[in-house]
Amino acid sequence: MTQSITRLNPETLPDAGQAGYSQISIVEPGRLAFVSGQVPWRRDGGAVPGTLAEQMVIVTENLSAALTALKATTEDIAQMRIYAVELGPESMGIGMAAIGKFLNGAQPSLTGIGVAALAAPGLLIEVEMVVRVPDGV
Repeated sequence: MTQSITRLNPETLPDAGQAGYSQISIVEPGRLAFVSGQVPWRRDGGAVPGTLAEQMVIVTENLSAALTALKATTEDIAQMRIYAVELGPESMGIGMAAIGKFLNGAQPSLTGIGVAALAAPGLLIEVEMVVRVPDGV
């Protein structure tokens, strides 16, 4: 079996590996899934928690559910985009701690984007993924 995604952190770019992501992800030929931004909405319609840390728990659960539906793992994630309201050092620390735990050592290419607002009041975080669909799915 060949490796489906090659991670690169060239010496000519900042060392992203120390921060838990890769500067470049090269995907071998195959199918890609573009996972819509996941926010802290529960399937049962439960209330959105008020803190970023609590919202990250639900977001990473939703991301995990999407990977399960694709029969993929975090190692199959090529790209992640994180949209955060009031992005700053504190929110980045909270968000990246949760993302790092979710990724469990995988280091996809990653972009953090500060936004004024998301799709509904009270949402503080949204994460989307580009995932290589494993062979046979």
